[in-house]
Amino acid sequence: MRFLVDMPLSPMLADWLNRQGHEAVHALQVGLDRSSDDAILARASAEGQVIVTADLDYPRLLALAGAKGPGLILFRGGNYSEAESIGRLSAALDRIAERELPHSIVVIEKRRIRQRHLPI
Repeated sequence: MRFLVDMPLSPMLADWLNRQGHEAVHALQVGLDRSSDDAILARASAEGQVIVTADLDYPRLLALAGAKGPGLILFRGGNYSEAESIGRLSAALDRIAERELPHSIVVIEKRRIRQRHLPI
């Protein structure tokens, strides 16, 4: 699976995903550190990447566009340490089929993980 980790999250999350056998980049690594959300959505869509973020604007943008992708993994509900981020993301990836990720919004919270299929 291919991932684009957005600026609100640590580059260590991209490193962890790579160690798990995925292909992941952090926005900073690919020059997207000052890019708009629309530019990041376009890049992820063109590259077949699932966005991993804590930015609450992405679900709204996907809904307004009626988009079927890119997929989104959204951390909500407070600050997460690197260890918590990795633990919760690992739980989400274990729970949700990889084939569904490019067409879903996965919301990760401290106590639960939810999935909605796109478009919404």
